[in-house]
Amino acid sequence: MKIFVAGATGAIGKRLVPLLVADGHEVVGMTRVEAKRDLLASLGAEAVVADALDADAVGRAVGEVEPDVIVHQLTAIPEATNPRRFDRVATPTNRLRTQGTDNLLSAGEAVGVKRIVAQSNAIVYARTGGPIKSEDDPLDDAPPAAMRQSFAALRHLEAAVTGVSWADGVVLRYGGFYGPGTSIALDPPGVHVEMVRKRKFPIVGKGTAIWPFVHIDDAARATVAAVEGGPAGVYNIVDDDPAPVSEWAPALAAAVGAKRPLRVPRWVGRLAGGEVADVMMTEMRGAANNKAKRELGWQLRYPSWRQGFVEGLG
Repeated sequence: MKIFVAGATGAIGKRLVPLLVADGHEVVGMTRVEAKRDLLASLGAEAVVADALDADAVGRAVGEVEPDVIVHQLTAIPEATNPRRFDRVATPTNRLRTQGTDNLLSAGEAVGVKRIVAQSNAIVYARTGGPIKSEDDPLDDAPPAAMRQSFAALRHLEAAVTGVSWADGVVLRYGGFYGPGTSIALDPPGVHVEMVRKRKFPIVGKGTAIWPFVHIDDAARATVAAVEGGPAGVYNIVDDDPAPVSEWAPALAAAVGAKRPLRVPRWVGRLAGGEVADVMMTEMRGAANNKAKRELGWQLRYPSWRQGFVEGLG
């Protein structure tokens, strides 16, 4: 197939494009930076330069390619974030998930694209009920104030993609990425690895928040599976082992040769990092991957972060 990848030079795009090429697809990667043409060529893709927020430019780019599938991996997430200013930091990504999504869908409809595969996030689930959520469980209707715009942008993306009538719309709710090119990587070290080494990533309260992880290469393989087949709909792209912060944070510290994380009372964590940090450390729910494995035929190289942190940080 001819596949148009928006966000082809991001953390997952750089792992995804070579896999698609290896499967025999013709891949065109969109970037807004002219200097990244050579990078895309080295990955095996043709490059097209366009700003995802410019509807006319996106329309021309997609119109020239006439792809069978559009893959939406557009983000603009900085290496370091401040939980108190979560939405402010995420503003460029939120625009890509709203305006950028609309531009890609409009362009795709105009040329008769058959399938849309888009990136979402597994943090969207309600912080009530059981610890592990399936795709049918309710989403968080009352996220922390500093995350409301980001949650609204994810909901916009998901509704827009799954609501198309002219193509198969697939939404992938990825877990937390780790591995080469992510914030949890060794060479070069990612920002979260540096924080753990400097003991600036404490466990807040009892560390009861459940984090779903996925190795970046497993996420890329799931994306290939979603491009090549499977029913339209929403899929959790996470590993088999969602776990509380109290378990995975010490394991990550050990894997990168750091001391065990400090522990601080919940009120201290909330005072230092605000409501977002508190929720991410004590309330967030995990996600189950049964549907993705069943419907997409997805197989993980790292079924658990316990193995992945030791063998897959790069």
